[in-house]
Amino acid sequence: MAATDHLLFVLAVSLSVAAVSAHNITGILDGFPEYSLYNSYLSQTKVCDEINSRSTVTSLVLTNGAMSSLVSNLSLADIKNALRLLTLLDYYDTKKLHSLHDGSELTTTLYQTTGDASGNMGHVNITNLRGGKVGFASAAPGSQFQATYTKSVKQEPYNLSVLEVSDPITFPGLFNSPSAASTNLTALLEKAGCKQFAHLIVSSGVIKMYQAAMDKGLTLFAPTDDAFHAKDLPDLSKLTSVDQVKVLQYHALPQYAPKASLKTIKGNIQTLASTGAGKYDLSVIARGDDVSIDTGVDESRVASTVLDDTPTVIHTMDSVLLPPELFGGAPSPAPAPAPEGSAPAPSPKTAGKKKKKSKSPSHSPPAPPADTPEMSPVDAPDAEGAADKADVKKKNGATAVATSFAATVASAALFAASFL
Repeated sequence: MAATDHLLFVLAVSLSVAAVSAHNITGILDGFPEYSLYNSYLSQTKVCDEINSRSTVTSLVLTNGAMSSLVSNLSLADIKNALRLLTLLDYYDTKKLHSLHDGSELTTTLYQTTGDASGNMGHVNITNLRGGKVGFASAAPGSQFQATYTKSVKQEPYNLSVLEVSDPITFPGLFNSPSAASTNLTALLEKAGCKQFAHLIVSSGVIKMYQAAMDKGLTLFAPTDDAFHAKDLPDLSKLTSVDQVKVLQYHALPQYAPKASLKTIKGNIQTLASTGAGKYDLSVIARGDDVSIDTGVDESRVASTVLDDTPTVIHTMDSVLLPPELFGGAPSPAPAPAPEGSAPAPSPKTAGKKKKKSKSPSHSPPAPPADTPEMSPVDAPDAEGAADKADVKKKNGATAVATSFAATVASAALFAASFL
């Protein structure tokens, strides 16, 4: 008992520690109106979900004035990359900034994790400058320390630190993200290795549904060409045109959900094919950095992100998503119950001989005489057969007695249970 109590105590402490380590960057910044514009773009671009998914992170925030200068001529996709470059994947507070080893340090940012950064362009150089200032610059050669540390805003020791800086961190090429508005969707899918999917959405007309949703919010799960060549994939050409459209609508969400945001979604997600009855929904399974989509029939891993332009994101998938409404299969029918009073299997001695029907195992009729016209010579009982029949009759009688006794016991048990 003591061991059990100790285990429960350890579990409770672990859960409390986990709860403390979780953070909410937008909730923290809600208490600081001078960062309201920065906070608003964290939510619009979903960078807040990427920050909250990290156990150790430092967010470099900009005042409303500095943020206004940054966003004036940028798309949401470019703003998202700027916010990612301002998010350091390590813990820095005032003390640590002023005590850097050799006065300088190179650290990784969220932008480096996207795969869009060439070389070390997703790293930031932190350096102690003259006059006690701390500067931040891109790792690109020749970058200037335009951003400097201003003040500490909020710390959750060794998990989350929020620091104010004077200016954004940029480098040439940071703001060259593809835009959904200027992107040829089919060309983008073909370039990403999803030619078959691109052909299907064009031939079915579903591409128009996707394009209509892109302005309000669209997350597209595009299966690769290899996914369409899987051996266990059902023949989609056998579906009706209506069902083919349903399958393609099933590959899209009417909301903006980049990979980090998918990890935070609980329960079922509605797709463009979903109905009020809760059909054609999906769910997400997150395992560390891997994210998979569960249809109820199969799972498909999110392989890569080929476009992330708020409010549109396109993911490639390892397999085709199969809705259970079309591919779930009917459950196997239960076996039919054996007819009541069926005769027992014949004994080994009589297995090779023709057996006449009996009305009841416990009331077998006497064996017919040998000269009965209806019987063929092979059915005529010999001495050994007569002995076998007598033996079977005894066994049947014993079986009937045992069955009757078991039924009596069962009835008594049910009667007694009714008083409990």
